Amino acid sequence: MLGLKQFFSKWSIFMMSNDSTGNAAEVGNDKMVSSNTDSCTKPGWMSALPDRLGQQIEFLLAIDGLKSINRASRLVSGERFENSAEHSWHLTLFARILAEHANEPVDVERVVFMLMVHDIVEIDAGDVPLHAANQNPDIQAIEQAAATRLFGLLPEDQANLLRQIWDEFEEANTPDARFAKAVDRLQPVLLNALNNGGTWPDFQVTLEQVQTRCSQISGGSDALWQMANDIFNEAARNGWLKTTPPAD
Repeated sequence: MLGLKQFFSKWSIFMMSNDSTGNAAEVGNDKMVSSNTDSCTKPGWMSALPDRLGQQIEFLLAIDGLKSINRASRLVSGERFENSAEHSWHLTLFARILAEHANEPVDVERVVFMLMVHDIVEIDAGDVPLHAANQNPDIQAIEQAAATRLFGLLPEDQANLLRQIWDEFEEANTPDARFAKAVDRLQPVLLNALNNGGTWPDFQVTLEQVQTRCSQISGGSDALWQMANDIFNEAARNGWLKTTPPAD
């Protein structure tokens, strides 16, 4: 019998690499190698759980994979890149602390829940840096498939709830989602500002590009958008963001 750690390592690879027909499926930009299902036998204590609890535990252990998804942003200390689980945790505190600056009244508990859930799909789809030049044209379809698989591990009522809150975040048509998007865009801006530009010089980003790509901050908070623009302008003066020379 496999130990719990070994089981979930093998189980997550198998689940990510097989679609509903049992065929190898492409995940993000890489293709995973299918594992033998016989080596993925659940530990006895898991098999003995009631169905609902078993599904919940399986989901909670599967999302541990978010800790292994590295982002392009560095920690404030600059010592390493942050992972997506750290990013999600950080955003929940951004939302709770900064909610008073939202343009519209928001339900902070819903915003926090939204931010806890918003990047779970990266377990299958990987992180897509905002400023990366080569964006996968199929990323939306990949993320939709990831949401279906990962949230589908839960009992139906909870799967529907998480999918609904994830879809709301993606569509950004409600006050809660607009504010959640705002802090999701703001946090990497702050990390870059404290890392000599961070991803901006890495990806040769221009002042105009960062203002366009981070404009969702303005939809959630005018105050945070003003701060972000102050950061962008200072970054441009420091040479961390490229600027277009004025026309003659």
